[in-house]
Amino acid sequence: MKSMRQPTLETLGLGTVLEIFQRGKLPLETGDIVDQVFGPSDSRGSLVISGANGIVGAGKTMQLGSRLSPFGVRIVGLDFPDAPDGIGRQYPGLLRAFGRERAGQIMSNIIRLSYDGKNLPSELKGLRPAFLLEAIPEILEIKKKHYQVFRDTFPGIEIRSVTSGFPSSQLGVGIAHPSFPHEINKVWETVEQEPGIAGKLFWSLGLIPVPVSDDWSFVLDVLFCGLTSAALRFHRASNVPYWRIDKYVRRLLGPNPFRAHDAIGAKGANFLTWSCLHDLTEKYGKLFEPTPELVKRKETGQNWYPLNHARPVINWRFDEEENQLFESWVLGPIIQMTSLMLHESRAHFSHINAIGELCAQFRRGIMAVIRGLGADEAIKKVESYHRLHKDAANAAWYPDVFAQIESNAWQQLYVNAEHDGTVGVITLGRESYNSDVNAELNRAIDWLKAERIDRVIVTGDFHFSTQMVGADTSEFYPAVEDPSIGLAISTNWSKTARRLYHEFKVSVAYINGKRCLGGMLELLMHCHYLVAADDATVGMPEVTLPVIPGMEGCHWPLRKAPRENWPKILQLLLTGRSVPADKTVGWLTDFVGSSAETLPVVWKIATGGDHGLEPRPLAEGGLSGIPAEINLPPADSPSMTAARKAILACIRESCETPLADAIAVQARHSADFMSSRDCRKGMIGTEANKVMNI
Repeated sequence: MKSMRQPTLETLGLGTVLEIFQRGKLPLETGDIVDQVFGPSDSRGSLVISGANGIVGAGKTMQLGSRLSPFGVRIVGLDFPDAPDGIGRQYPGLLRAFGRERAGQIMSNIIRLSYDGKNLPSELKGLRPAFLLEAIPEILEIKKKHYQVFRDTFPGIEIRSVTSGFPSSQLGVGIAHPSFPHEINKVWETVEQEPGIAGKLFWSLGLIPVPVSDDWSFVLDVLFCGLTSAALRFHRASNVPYWRIDKYVRRLLGPNPFRAHDAIGAKGANFLTWSCLHDLTEKYGKLFEPTPELVKRKETGQNWYPLNHARPVINWRFDEEENQLFESWVLGPIIQMTSLMLHESRAHFSHINAIGELCAQFRRGIMAVIRGLGADEAIKKVESYHRLHKDAANAAWYPDVFAQIESNAWQQLYVNAEHDGTVGVITLGRESYNSDVNAELNRAIDWLKAERIDRVIVTGDFHFSTQMVGADTSEFYPAVEDPSIGLAISTNWSKTARRLYHEFKVSVAYINGKRCLGGMLELLMHCHYLVAADDATVGMPEVTLPVIPGMEGCHWPLRKAPRENWPKILQLLLTGRSVPADKTVGWLTDFVGSSAETLPVVWKIATGGDHGLEPRPLAEGGLSGIPAEINLPPADSPSMTAARKAILACIRESCETPLADAIAVQARHSADFMSSRDCRKGMIGTEANKVMNI
């Protein structure tokens, strides 16, 4: 087997995506790993979460409790008797997510116990603790004593700490650091002996474990705390208020570091950020040194945004020189910190990039940002920062790591390709499609073609892409102002999608996540066959945004569907409502079933085996007879009404046009509507104005 770069799934000890299809089954079944960790069903052990009423502990009690209760694993929430009821505060969210009956079942599986911090409650022995997830305060000696109490009482218990910064070597236990927001984000940074049992357990439960090296603050907190530190240094140099710095950071990278602290809870978040930066400073130098503003708020817990503060409404924007200065203060230290992580090999390149996006809310991960700048420009940003903050020049700085920027590991952050000499697999490791994914997908196709592979499977990476939510709408912000940008996006992305149809003898798409929407669905429907797991839903939500589907969603599915099913496709496009994948067989998908059923079918299609499916032909001439009357529910807004009209116009014209000319037609419709007044009033236009127009 051969691959462009190491599959991220392999870092979990779960093999490659190609091997999943070759075996015809997933590398791990949840029931098997639950038995391994918690014991057989007739004598199940429990999961203990200490500090269960804190923000992290309570959130993870809900997240893990909802996933483990079907397997009979009891959740024990352990905390001080006077701790606020953090678990109880989670119940309304549980109710919204699961409904009253299921929420009640999950809560009934959670046992709450109190202790004094030194002696474990006697009731705990009867619950057979098998796994301890520790979420107590970040004080090293207290944590160590806590572990010893559990080990003395329950020898052999698995212990993982949710610590934000202490390495495993300091704690003496493995790490399972959940990212924020703790109640919903599925990403966990893990430090274990490879391959780790906790990482495998979390993966089997539908979470996203990310192995990282055993270094201070891992990856997420270097990026997030480092970005906060960079913003604070700019504040000290410029006296620009925190809320306005947030606006500029959001436009540049995506996050609002100060607002995020307030949203999490300033008192705890300020301390954790200070703690991470303090420890990093002792290890790596003044690049990380906390500013006086952070030291003060560490003590006071004061919000960065005063409550009910009034922000002045003035046209105050940086000029070009000020903006360059701002970028030096913010990008310079983040790039320098990333060089440290690369020098230490803290994680797979794709892991470092994804953590920034999925956890720290970067629009594009830091590796993709640096790649976009280029090695020389990235180094110049750091050197410019050193002229502003001379102490940083004497701290950890490794410009030589940027010599790797042309490697496949750095060039293929989101898209990988593997093959066995006959069948190739292209994996998408990002939930939303953007220009980076588009460029990487083209490189992956080129690589397979150069390797003489003419049979391909296109799917998620079975790791980061637990769902495919469509196009990254932040890509469209410039197109709201300039239709030529929208035209280029729609044209280029559609040409890439067509390569899956035209350049392979056989192409089969596999939807393995819980959702496949919008641009991602448009991409996959270009394959000769489309197979989906039976718990997946599919949809085209563009009309609700509102935009016009820009990757041939307005005509490609109609060209492949029997005429009698056209109304179903029009309903999908004009209502924005998702449908279960198993309701689309024959007109959108070709086969839907369980993973045990679909994985072998995908492999048979790809290898030319006896799969019993006939490919749906693609009509390359113009289509006529698009229904004139369509029974639709009322639109949610005037913008949606306008979008329906525009989408229907695009459907008619692009379908009536021969396939060879249809890209130009649909791209023009998509671009024109994106710069229209109706789009500006919708979600994308509103968000673009908020982010881009400071």
